[in-house]
Amino acid sequence: MNRTLPVVRLRVPTDEDAVAWHRAFDHPDVMEFHGGRSAELSVYEELTARQRRHDAEHGFCLWTMLDDRDRVIGFTGAQPWPWEWGPQGEIEIGWRLAREHWGKGYVTAAAQETLERVRAAGVPSVVAMVNARNARSIAVTQRLGMRLAETFMSPATQQKGRCYRLALQAISSDRD
Repeated sequence: MNRTLPVVRLRVPTDEDAVAWHRAFDHPDVMEFHGGRSAELSVYEELTARQRRHDAEHGFCLWTMLDDRDRVIGFTGAQPWPWEWGPQGEIEIGWRLAREHWGKGYVTAAAQETLERVRAAGVPSVVAMVNARNARSIAVTQRLGMRLAETFMSPATQQKGRCYRLALQAISSDRD
């Protein structure tokens, strides 16, 4: 299905975005694959602060996702894989979207912009670690052209997951 994707803007998260993320993700459907329940505001305060550091250090982070009216609707972006299991040393892309905005193409549009930004930062490839039951996120990985690389069992949740990969070839206008 080819459809026009919505306008989405990404920005480095602000202190105020912690409150917006907390509100946007306070829904059991949104948190189904992220621990099952809403996180405390302090979790988002730490997360937005960490993302500002990631952007300063790496040139990318989990950016706040804004719709065409500049409303905070979620986040998308990239960061180094933080765990001692899985794709250590690799860059993971990810997203989370407020429930009322699902099914409108926001995540795909924002994830495409994420790929362009991490490619521009010199990242050669990315992974997406997805719960095997998360059909919506699996569909996004496929729309991005990612391919299933492996399946795994999450040590934290004991649930089956999938690792998708995508090589980011730099597009060069210079020909040798």
